[in-house]
Formats: sequence, C-alpha cells, structure tokens
Amino acid sequence: MNSARRKPNNEIAEVRAGMGRSSRQPSLLLFAAARLSARASARPAVVADIHGRLRSGDERDAYRHRRGSRQARQRGSGRRRISRFATILWFEKRRHTTHAPGNPRTLPRCLWRQAVRAPPPEWIEALLDSKPPHAARSWRATLRSLCQFAVKRRYRRDDPTANIKLRAIKGDGFHTWTDDEIAQFEAHHPVGTKPRLALALLLYTMQRRSDVIRMGRQHLSDCLDERLRAQGVRNMLSVRQQKTGKPLVIPVRPDLQVVIDATPSEHLTFLVTATGKPYGGNALSEQFRDWCDAAGLPQRCKPHGLRKAGLRRGAEDGWSANELAAWSGHASLREVERYTRAADQARLARNALARAVIR
Repeated sequence: MNSARRKPNNEIAEVRAGMGRSSRQPSLLLFAAARLSARASARPAVVADIHGRLRSGDERDAYRHRRGSRQARQRGSGRRRISRFATILWFEKRRHTTHAPGNPRTLPRCLWRQAVRAPPPEWIEALLDSKPPHAARSWRATLRSLCQFAVKRRYRRDDPTANIKLRAIKGDGFHTWTDDEIAQFEAHHPVGTKPRLALALLLYTMQRRSDVIRMGRQHLSDCLDERLRAQGVRNMLSVRQQKTGKPLVIPVRPDLQVVIDATPSEHLTFLVTATGKPYGGNALSEQFRDWCDAAGLPQRCKPHGLRKAGLRRGAEDGWSANELAAWSGHASLREVERYTRAADQARLARNALARAVIR
C-alpha cells in the first residue's frame, strides 16, 4: 500500500531529474504519457514539456532495432565469459591496495564467483601468447594470484594457470641511459625546468617512477652526518617504496639539491601537471617521452632507464652490490647485478689495474 503511494512520487522525481537532460536520453524520450500518474498529470507544464520531447513512432522503432542488434551481437557464452573475466580484472586493477599482482582482498565476492569459473586454460594461453614477454608475465602473475585465491575459497576446483609456461625473455630489459644521452637531455632542459627536475629525481635517487611521482619537500629532513655534510649533503630523503613497501632514507646528492632549489614548487609533490595535480605513473611516462623527443633522444630512452643508469654509475664508482641495494631498495643482490650489467667494462678494467701491483 505504501509502495503504491510512493510510486507516483518516484515517477515525478524521475521526470524532474530528466528535464535538464539531452533529448537523446532514451529513458526520458521513451517515457509514455499513459504511464504518468494522475498526480503528475495534474501538472500541465511538466506533461506538456515531456510530450514535446517525445520521439515519433518511427524513431522509437529505430532505437529499439539498434538496441536489439547490439544485444544480438553480444550474445554467446564465450563473449560473456570473457566479459565477466575482464570485469573482474578491471576491478582488480583499480581497487587493489598493494602492488602485489592480483590482490583479491578488496574485490566483491559476487564478482569472484562469476569470474573465476569462466576462463578456460586455452583462453588464458591465447591471451598470454598475444602479449609481449614482459606484459605476459605480469598478466600471468595477476591471473595466477586470482585463480589461486579462487581455489582457496572453493570458487573453482583447479588452477588453470598452474601449468602455463612462458617463453624465456632475452635481453636486459629497459635500455640503460648512456652518459651522452643524459648530457644531451640536460643540455636541452636547463636547471630550473620541470623536465630537468624529473631527470634528476630519477637519476640521483635511483628510485622507480611510482616512487618519484610521490616525492615532495615534506619528505626532506636535515642531514646530521658530519661526513656527508662535509661532502655537501644537506638533506636526507625518506621514501617508502610503493612496490615493496620498504622504507628508505637516502642522502640528497649535491647535484640533485641544486636542481630542487632552483625549481619553484608550491605543492606537496615535486612533479605536478599543468593543473597543479600530481602525476600518475603513465602520465609521467607520456610527458617524459615528449621531453625526450624535444631533446632529440631515441625511443629507447625511458624513465626506468635512468634508475639503471644511476646504478651503473654507482658500480663504476666502486660501490659494492650491498651498497647499491641499500640505495635502490632491491631485496636481492641478483637484481642489483642485473641492473649493473651496463657498467663500463673498460673503466672497471682501468680501476682494477690502478689498484694492482704491476710486475
């Protein structure tokens, strides 16, 4: 009884809400005058406006035909299966709270039940084969974490990703910037500009893109080590890495300090967009690509390559693997060795000969 009395009010609210919408909105244009309640019909101005914005019969039939054709194209169990699984991956990407791939703790349970039963192993293998090697590994990690969680919660009986193997990756990953490429970028973007600040943060802190975009003046503290102060170090930078959650405290090198002091900043982060908002990871990469193009650098020059270049310089200066790992935050020395493969062999050979006793 109460619901019957509230229905006219709901219809009136819907009509009023739709008054400012475009005439293309089907929810308003297909509103039949016969369905209006007696209470709504008592308002001639509202009803007259709706009647004036209704489509003709031919237009309504054409709209229903287009809607029916679209629904027919979306039919099929395979398409629905992939759509459900894509939905869960979209939620996983936008809502997980840690960097670990496939973190399932923030996902709605109903979406898990619909999605984790859908993908067959053949579809997953075809998906991974269509991706580049590094992207395929990221996808497999996310899908495997999702399916393992589904098996644990008994949403499915097996893990379709358990026996999926990927081809070996050949190469050293991202290109390591050379000294000439760094000098070319610095020559085109002088000290005091945002591109120069981005390069200095990536190169001298040796941190990932995801950590650099969150750095700000509030992360700086006074350096109390007299040895470092004698070398020109004034501040220490506190960083909690997004990927690993590991806290780091690293000195701000004098070259980086000069760039920070010369670059005006009134925001919480050093790097902000034209509207004053912090950069996202992909947004910074796209902007950095434009800066590299302006400097005439090749496509191989990426932001992550500056992290590797900083590690390469440290290795060339005689830093040990443990010292490099303490600066960059790597958990294993094997990763540090992978980043230092681009070290200048000739310079290391000269350093070894200079320390040796020539017979």
